[in-house]
Amino acid sequence: MFESLISAIESVVNAINGMLWGSVLIYVLVAAGVFFTLRLSFIQFRLFGHGAKLVIQGREKVDGISSFQVFCTSMAARVGTGNMAGVAVAITVGGAGAIFWMWLIALLGMATAFIESTLAQVYKVRDSEGQFRGGPAYYMEKGLGKRWMGTLFSILLIIAFGFAFNAAQANTITDALNNAFGFDKTIVGLGIVLASAYIICGGLKKVARASELIVPVMAVAYLAIAMLVLVLNIEQVPAALSLIVKSAFGWEEAAGGAMGAMMAGIARGLFSNEAGMGSAANIAASATPNPNHPASQGFVQMIGVFVDTIVICTASAAIILLSGVLDNPGEQKGIGLLQLALSNELGGWSAYFISFAILLFCFSSIIANYSYAESNIMFLTKSKKVLFIFRGAVLAMVMAGSVASLQLVWNFADVSMGLMALVNIAAIVMLSKVAFAVIKDYERQLKAGQTPTFDASQFPEINGIETGEWSGKKAALLEE
Repeated sequence: MFESLISAIESVVNAINGMLWGSVLIYVLVAAGVFFTLRLSFIQFRLFGHGAKLVIQGREKVDGISSFQVFCTSMAARVGTGNMAGVAVAITVGGAGAIFWMWLIALLGMATAFIESTLAQVYKVRDSEGQFRGGPAYYMEKGLGKRWMGTLFSILLIIAFGFAFNAAQANTITDALNNAFGFDKTIVGLGIVLASAYIICGGLKKVARASELIVPVMAVAYLAIAMLVLVLNIEQVPAALSLIVKSAFGWEEAAGGAMGAMMAGIARGLFSNEAGMGSAANIAASATPNPNHPASQGFVQMIGVFVDTIVICTASAAIILLSGVLDNPGEQKGIGLLQLALSNELGGWSAYFISFAILLFCFSSIIANYSYAESNIMFLTKSKKVLFIFRGAVLAMVMAGSVASLQLVWNFADVSMGLMALVNIAAIVMLSKVAFAVIKDYERQLKAGQTPTFDASQFPEINGIETGEWSGKKAALLEE
């Protein structure tokens, strides 16, 4: 009876997932990316260099959480096993052409990430400890006057990022270390719980500091391995690029044909960079922006989408395509395909490297996912007791995920994240006029050779801004 109930629930959850990720979300997020790209006059290309400069400048010490720390925290959540295993699955299902569509959706998603992160900064608030908090739930309540909408978003995010994804990340770590070294899953799980508890109980600032240390190390190490494979196979690069383009448009036989490549690549890109889902906007609101303008954090998160998909996912694709493993993949797919590719190119030691990469990628995702959920817990209630209980529940899910495969929980999390994205897209479209005005103000000052600053009191048509958090030069009024 119990098994039949679980099976029925799984069938329903899988059907909803198929509808959300197979069609609805892809069309909605692509449409949003195109809309914001056109309305911002291709800002992700025009001012890409400026955005990269802001990321570098964000390393400066500030009274709070720096832009660079926020960048690293958002990257910690974005970059996970999906950047390795997910890319391999996309290529297996859709062929090499999936990579082309993955690139395209990332370039469009940069504009969407810009909008949601700018709005998160506009409507941020200070908590009782002086820490900035914000995100979709906050701009839904303050900007749209719809607390119910913010509450719905918060609940969906807490389910997905606070509990389910963290259990899945812990499971990936224990599986990898058990397979590579024979480590006992329970012991490894306890280690993950203790390390996570040390960081998350220190609040957002400790999460940000840990991310600032872990993310650059894991990114540089992984990219170094990819570059080594690239150098060893440099003569094959033109052919690989040609294969990607030809397969994308069905000009060459591929695993899934042109449509299969498109759907696999778009889904992989959206799932990886999270643009439009509203997740990264939660930590974006916590930054002390440099310069003192909401749009600066939009630029930073825009670059985050680029690094996640165009750089790191492409590194995984390069390892697989250049290794020749697709000529005889056997039964391997997902992370196994990537491990086989590295073993063929660099030898058996690369399996240990992958285990190390998974450890860093997944652990950093656990603490970053927690930070997203914490901001939404504090939106629902200001009770420190509730926050304490929530931290315990997160750690319990990490332990549960370490010793058991929770596939139903993972699938349910996908549903929660899909619904979360739909709610967020609706909100940022309704608030897009606010974002466009704020971004226009930033560009106006930048073109005038000024350091952009934001004075909320000069935007009387924008409701819900904490004007005390923003002061500076006179800003242009919101235009009709």
